[in-house]
Amino acid sequence: MVLHSGDSAPAFSASDQSGSIHALHDYFGRWLLLYFYPKDDTPGCTKEACGFRDHYAHLSKQIAILGVSKDDAASHKLFAEKFALPFPLLADSDRVIITAYGADGVFFPKRVSFLIDPHGTIAKIYDTIDCDSHAEEVHRDITANM
Repeated sequence: MVLHSGDSAPAFSASDQSGSIHALHDYFGRWLLLYFYPKDDTPGCTKEACGFRDHYAHLSKQIAILGVSKDDAASHKLFAEKFALPFPLLADSDRVIITAYGADGVFFPKRVSFLIDPHGTIAKIYDTIDCDSHAEEVHRDITANM
C-alpha cells in the first residue's frame, strides 16, 4: 500500500518494550510521530533514536513518539535501556504495521516516518531521513503545524 499525506493513517495495535499495548486510536486528539527503523542497536537507528531522546523534553510537549521495527519486545527493552530512550518502541515481528504503512524492505523495514495529526490523518511522510537531524526536522514541522 502506498500512503500519501492527507490519507487516513492505517489502524494498528502492538505491544512495546514494557508489554503495554499501543493503538492508533489511543493517540487521537494528539499529534503522533510513528517512525519505522530497520534494527535495534545499529549505528543509524541508534543515532535516530538518540536524536528523539535528546529532543524529547521539547517534542513530548507537542507530540507522542512511537518507534516501530520488526525486533521483538526483549530486543526493544535492551535497546531502550542501553540508550535511555523515553518513548515506546513497538514490536512488529509479524510486520503487520510495517506492511500497512508501506515500510517493508527486503530484509529490514525501511527508515520512514509518519507525522499523524490529532484526527488520524497523515500530515507528512519523511522518506528521506538524515538520522542526525530527523528529530530537529520533526520539531520544526510540528511547531509550524500547531
